[in-house]
Amino acid sequence: MAVFRKRSFSKIPTIYQCDSNGRKNHTVAADFDGTLLVGHSSFPYFALVAFDVGGIFRLFLLLVISPLAGLLYHLVSESAGIQLLIFTTFVGVRVSMIKSAASAVLPKHYSEDLHPETWRVFSSCGKKFVVTANPRIMVEPFLKNYLGVDGVLGTEILSYKGIATGLVAKPGVLVGENKAIALKKTFGAGLMPEIGIGDRSTDFPFMKMCKERYIVPSSNGKIEPLKSNLLPKQVIFHDGRLVQKPTPLMALLILVWFPIGITVSICRVLVGSLSPISKLQKNIRPLGCPIVAKNLPSLGSDHSSRKKGVVFVCSHRTVLDAVCVSACLGRMTTTISYSVPSFTEFLSPIETAKLTRDRAKDAKLIERILNEGRDLVMCPEGTTCREPYLLRFSSLFAELSDEIVPVAIDVRTSMFHGTTARGHKWLDPFFLYMNPRPVYQIMFLDKLARDQTCVAGRSSHEVANRVQEMVARVLNYECTNLTRKDKYRALAGTDGLVGQKPTVAARSPAGEFSG
Repeated sequence: MAVFRKRSFSKIPTIYQCDSNGRKNHTVAADFDGTLLVGHSSFPYFALVAFDVGGIFRLFLLLVISPLAGLLYHLVSESAGIQLLIFTTFVGVRVSMIKSAASAVLPKHYSEDLHPETWRVFSSCGKKFVVTANPRIMVEPFLKNYLGVDGVLGTEILSYKGIATGLVAKPGVLVGENKAIALKKTFGAGLMPEIGIGDRSTDFPFMKMCKERYIVPSSNGKIEPLKSNLLPKQVIFHDGRLVQKPTPLMALLILVWFPIGITVSICRVLVGSLSPISKLQKNIRPLGCPIVAKNLPSLGSDHSSRKKGVVFVCSHRTVLDAVCVSACLGRMTTTISYSVPSFTEFLSPIETAKLTRDRAKDAKLIERILNEGRDLVMCPEGTTCREPYLLRFSSLFAELSDEIVPVAIDVRTSMFHGTTARGHKWLDPFFLYMNPRPVYQIMFLDKLARDQTCVAGRSSHEVANRVQEMVARVLNYECTNLTRKDKYRALAGTDGLVGQKPTVAARSPAGEFSG
């Protein structure tokens, strides 16, 4: 029977032979790994969840278990191998945390692995269904929120009092005949999908129920994934600490580097915190953390004689933006913060002033700082954004000063993100400095001409929008109207306050350093 199935499967036309025209009234059912995605392995996505919900220990456990899962997959059954990955990743984890990781972490990585030919056909159909062995809880947020999928048929996990047991519900892992059973249950006696797409012989049972069947041949790494900007919805906000998709090799590198990275990070944080601000840029460079400054403003030499301070308006990439700008200027500045952990403020080598989100009070605070002749570094986005987008700039800075210097900031990391919406924010600088070689690039733009400020009669919103456009042009970023609230509601179910409890099913990771 299996031999017959493989022979039959080999005769099915490939996805390249499928005509995608006139499919608006058609329904498609497709497999996920190796079909809708270029990659065949689901390990990297289990690893992302494992690190997010259980830290480095659970990632280590998953990597150790994965060879055994591979043996089970090839020697016993596909179902047995996937079941072991599910158990290792999920056992003992709150279901709410799994849902949070699936919504905030996985979409970014899934969106960078879509198969262009499968997507050509899949996106052309009016109704879209995915039939996958992956846990539905993992893949559904991405498929429904970003690809507009109508239904996700995946493996269901079992839980007890909100805690995942690591076991799966009947009929078990959705492979082989179980996929066909799930599809039949979904469509009942009605019309089956016009198109069925898979990439392996175990997909044949559900594919043969469809009117047309197409296979996605193995690419052997030669297929370039679909460009993410071609998706119906862009992934602008995402969370999680890992920069790259953790393949087994990358996961091993992370595990080997992690204890070294912690030591290096503590040294870098101490040097950054204790160094005089005028020498910070020089002191941090030998530790592998270059701060590259371009077009330093000439107003830096006579700042002591000025009656009013200058506002440096920056794009916001990490909590260290203001410190690095101050280091480039070679002198002390003041920065304003909102809902920043006290420990982070304690480590800051520059003065910080807390905002209250009361516009009148905050305006008085900023005005007092500037009137004292102190230069102010501020990030009017109000929060960080990892992708090449700029959030909406608050117009408050434009109302209070006509001495405005836009600053374009970019940060390059290779292993860990130095920002989080759901994790422990006090660890942000440590995670940034845990990267082997984090690079800060700071471009100072020309000071805004007086006739481009509110003094010349322009509205504060017009000035803020212009500064946003100037910074975006230099960085080759896209301007948006999204705000801090949009980000935190999407990722954490809060308004971004430290210690605020989520109002939706999003939860902070249990531990980012420990298991």
